Amino acid sequence: MELSGIAAYLVSFLTFVGIYAILALGLNMQWGFTGQFNIGIAGFFAVGAYASAILTVPDSPWHVGGFGAPFLVGIVGAMVVSGLFGLLIGWITARLRTDYLAIATIGIAETLRLIIANETWLTHGVRGMTNIERPFAGFFEALGLSSAVGMLIVVAACLVAVYFLVERARQAPWGRVLRAIRDNEIAAEAVGKNVGRFRLEAFVVGSAIMGLGGALYAHYFGFLSPEAFLPLYGTFLVWVMLIAGGSGNNKGALLGAALIWSIWSGSEFLMSATLPDAWSGQAGPLRVILIGVLLQVILIARPQGLLPEQAPKTVPFGKAGERS
Repeated sequence: MELSGIAAYLVSFLTFVGIYAILALGLNMQWGFTGQFNIGIAGFFAVGAYASAILTVPDSPWHVGGFGAPFLVGIVGAMVVSGLFGLLIGWITARLRTDYLAIATIGIAETLRLIIANETWLTHGVRGMTNIERPFAGFFEALGLSSAVGMLIVVAACLVAVYFLVERARQAPWGRVLRAIRDNEIAAEAVGKNVGRFRLEAFVVGSAIMGLGGALYAHYFGFLSPEAFLPLYGTFLVWVMLIAGGSGNNKGALLGAALIWSIWSGSEFLMSATLPDAWSGQAGPLRVILIGVLLQVILIARPQGLLPEQAPKTVPFGKAGERS
């Protein structure tokens, strides 16, 4: 079933919102829960995308792969590979202070992007990888749905699953320990918590979630190139989404993804329609400035985000020992 222009745009818009919401949830696991300043999101995003593509594409003379594995194998592989990269990087950097961790992660992400761009035997370099199929396309076509709508359903299902698991983790004792480490690392260590282990676990889980977002991006877009994982698209936008929505609040991560992607994509149409021809080449930088100004307004007017983190429920004094 072919979609009309407006319907096709809406499906594409919602698909990208879902993918970015997954990335924001992964960042929320690291920064919102544990206070780890990861500016290397684009690296894990790229690792997940290329891992799933290599596992699932047919044989090609231009790059490694040709395994032709099913989609589910691809996304599991993407999460495992991204998680392993997170384990390695987290083991090296988890004890770094916030500012040093930020420098280390952005450097590692750029290193990964340059490897992707230059190791042509692995990824076909700047020419990119093609023939990445959308999942369950035949099944959705049998139901009378296009592959794009089917991909939206798959992304929505993955988003619901990730949100459910991350929210359960937030409410569990494990999540409470992460927030305790974020708020007062010394106090958490003083009561016997292994701060390094908990920080590493959160970093690995967040990295695996980012890898899932990368895998979904690869199968939706059908083509991968290093330009898709520049820090602007893979890191900056995700950070703005989480900060705008509300760091530490999973619902805020979802709201921020929808809001910022609406502004980012809507500004493209607005500027193309209003800017004179002489300014058409400046539309991209102007969109970045717009998002940057919006971020500054949010940080000044509502630094806790649109949906602030909810305080944990407390038992009123005098009732802790009461029994029903």
